[in-house]
Amino acid sequence: MSESPRNGVQSWTESMSARERIRAVAETLREPRSVNWISEQADAAWSTTNEELHALVEQGQLRRVEAGETTRYQPDYTRLLFEEIRTLIEENTREELRSEMAAITEEIEEWQATYDVETWEDLEQSLADGDLASDELRDRRDVIARWEENLEDRRLIKHALALYSDVEAAREQMTDYSSSRRR
Repeated sequence: MSESPRNGVQSWTESMSARERIRAVAETLREPRSVNWISEQADAAWSTTNEELHALVEQGQLRRVEAGETTRYQPDYTRLLFEEIRTLIEENTREELRSEMAAITEEIEEWQATYDVETWEDLEQSLADGDLASDELRDRRDVIARWEENLEDRRLIKHALALYSDVEAAREQMTDYSSSRRR
């Protein structure tokens, strides 16, 4: 593989196939997009993009959305949510999830005390204060972004903890079933 002249970094067209690039673009969509848009972003042929998007719809990875006379595609956000929850459960013990929940809560409480606010929205409102220096503005913007991420992580962890027993039971049931089939 050749390297681009920019600091020896490979371009993604050299390091990934067209289909990999299409999947990468499709998996990160925030709003429904057309085949043309995805094709352009992935630097891939329209026909290849169209084929790959149809395959991703068939696999349940994407959803097709009709917008007037245009077909658009977006990730199946429900599936992504459950995959994230499943990954949390498979890669962490209950205690690890509880500890992460406590760490998130502690960090949010520290921000609340430091900035004398209740929510990230309150902190965002403080950005309009005319007496903040640029480094203080930057710090607050960073905290706001991390606060929002923490709230999303906390939401996912709550779901994972709520479903933990059910997933464990399903896993045990599959293990019992496969054990009984081998006998």
